Amino acid sequence: MTETLADLLGQGRSDRPAILVPDGPVLSHARLRQMVSEGAERLAAFGVGPGDRVAMALPNGPEAIVLFLAAALGATACPLNPAYKEDEFRFYLEDTSARVLLVPPGEGQAARRAIPQGGVVIEAEIDSRGQLRLESQGPAASARPPQPSGPDQVALVLHTSGTTSRPKRVPLRHRNLVASVGNITAHYQLGEEDVSLCVMPLFHVHGLVASALAALAAGGTVVAPRKFSPLQFWPLAREYRPTWFSASPTPHRMILMRSSADRPLGTERLRFVRSCSSALAPTQMAEMEARYGVPVLEAYGMTEASHQMASNPLPPGRRQPGSVGYGTGVEIGTMADGGQLLLPEQPGEVVLRGPNLIDGYESNPEANLASFSDGWFRTGDLGVLDGAGYLTLLGRLKELINRGGEKIAPLEVDAVLEAHPAVAEAVSFGRPHPTWGEEVAAAVVLSSAADEKELLAHCRERLAEFKVPSRLYIVESIPKTATGKVQRRFVAEAFAPK
Repeated sequence: MTETLADLLGQGRSDRPAILVPDGPVLSHARLRQMVSEGAERLAAFGVGPGDRVAMALPNGPEAIVLFLAAALGATACPLNPAYKEDEFRFYLEDTSARVLLVPPGEGQAARRAIPQGGVVIEAEIDSRGQLRLESQGPAASARPPQPSGPDQVALVLHTSGTTSRPKRVPLRHRNLVASVGNITAHYQLGEEDVSLCVMPLFHVHGLVASALAALAAGGTVVAPRKFSPLQFWPLAREYRPTWFSASPTPHRMILMRSSADRPLGTERLRFVRSCSSALAPTQMAEMEARYGVPVLEAYGMTEASHQMASNPLPPGRRQPGSVGYGTGVEIGTMADGGQLLLPEQPGEVVLRGPNLIDGYESNPEANLASFSDGWFRTGDLGVLDGAGYLTLLGRLKELINRGGEKIAPLEVDAVLEAHPAVAEAVSFGRPHPTWGEEVAAAVVLSSAADEKELLAHCRERLAEFKVPSRLYIVESIPKTATGKVQRRFVAEAFAPK
């Protein structure tokens, strides 16, 4: 029975490749298991044990996967964005109570400066021969015997994005992650012949759980470049011929822009392409499917659910543009403000329950009281389920635009603008108005020539007048997080400060 991440590692055939590192080593499943065990033993020799938090400021690459698993085997891993500034590192290191920090040799100076007094810095790398090197840069605690984690122990701590409040700590237990990985591998029918090309950051639940852990648990292969940019995608795809890859819409768009031919070299073995982490415009989905010749499956995930909650299915199942599909091993509903579940076609807050869900935020009773209702987790997203269980997201509840009492879902306005052939990307938001309270505005990135008058006329043909933006900001780019996610509050502050 698979109960912990260590059990997941036993799924792959020993001789099959587990991790392929461009310009680096090939790690078989047998070598991966051995290296993870070595890493866990070395961390225990540095005094790391159950309950300890191991922060990781590592770039993408094999180290981020191997050392996450090694830390989770006997302690708790806390991956951090290596691009953080010193103050950001200081907050996350203190908030997680991490006393051990993993960094590449000679790198991570901001993280090193931020570690609390008494903390230990460990330089970590996998060399060109596939050997794991861990060296402490200071006095370590007394060695402890390795103690394998159980299903209820916290394997991974991440933070919410903190778009409307202080970031919350999300403790994901082994059983949560195992459930999510199982849902992903089953839904996409992953097997040992599958090759995942890792596009997303491995300090984020999307890249770590979907692109890496699910592929490994299926006995397949992860291509893990040490540094990734969209310019590298097609050369890597031609070399490694992935069967699938997953990203948020922004990297997908950048990858798409770098190939003008249908079925470009590198797509020969593709079975499907997955999109998650923010809304995928139906027009972009259609363009990707036409270019790649395979189904594009939009999914719905969040950190609190160990990533995936819903997805469109592989053929012959029906994929529905604009929808994130149906629950994958997770029960999904919509709920009214008062806590009662709603019928299909009735918009409400998206709620869910399942074994991949956290038991609660860490040391945050206020957030837990607000986020859990009769066993359901309240996502903060507004959505509607159809009769077949397909979920369409309408936006974040706190991002709804309130124009004189009329509630407007930003995603609806985004989709209309992005349906115009000259619009590459659109993000709508509420702008203060002296009479209505708020009015609709939008930031727009163009792919070809168009003016505000033309775009507004396009909107008026497709939207009720109260939903039509009163102001368009035509810009070169839209602010995003490190994982390509749009945060509307920051877009509103950038283009229409109060």
